[in-house]
Amino acid sequence: MGKDMVPKRIFLTKGVGKHKERLTSFELALRDAGIAAQNLVRVSSIFPPNCKLISRKEGLKYLSPGEVVFAVVAENSTREPHRLVASSIGLAQPADHSTYGYLSEHHSFGETDDIAGDYAEELAAEMLATTLDVEFDPDKSWDEKKEVYRLSNKIVRTMNTTQSAVGDKKALWTTTIAAAILIFE
Repeated sequence: MGKDMVPKRIFLTKGVGKHKERLTSFELALRDAGIAAQNLVRVSSIFPPNCKLISRKEGLKYLSPGEVVFAVVAENSTREPHRLVASSIGLAQPADHSTYGYLSEHHSFGETDDIAGDYAEELAAEMLATTLDVEFDPDKSWDEKKEVYRLSNKIVRTMNTTQSAVGDKKALWTTTIAAAILIFE
């Protein structure tokens, strides 16, 4: 199977669900993300070589109900009223598209979309930078590291998709999900 198992496309998606049952809140988050009708298989975090990042709208067209779909998934849930939860996928893509990049998963409490998203994006970028021998100071701020990565001309794109939500005031389960969906067509 080898090269047939290298995805050609990838898209990012996210969602949130609330329900008295934890499993149902997860199902509702999957529905919100548009991926509830698929059988998700969680995989680790490599952005495949020569893979094209496409929009969620375009990506959903490739999916069929019941299909086994490989995905990098971040999820979090709470039933604590007013507790902030977040799920984020970070992405770092190399300038040389024939090499692989990285995806990262981050699940947190008390972080806004921006904070959780920046953290996930930074994780993916740092993993890629270390494989490309890009010199950086890990103690520098994310903005300072972004500039180093940009100037290196080795990392072409970093981004994230993040879903946060505040725990339901009636103590319903609140679940967030963020995912990178791998497509082989």
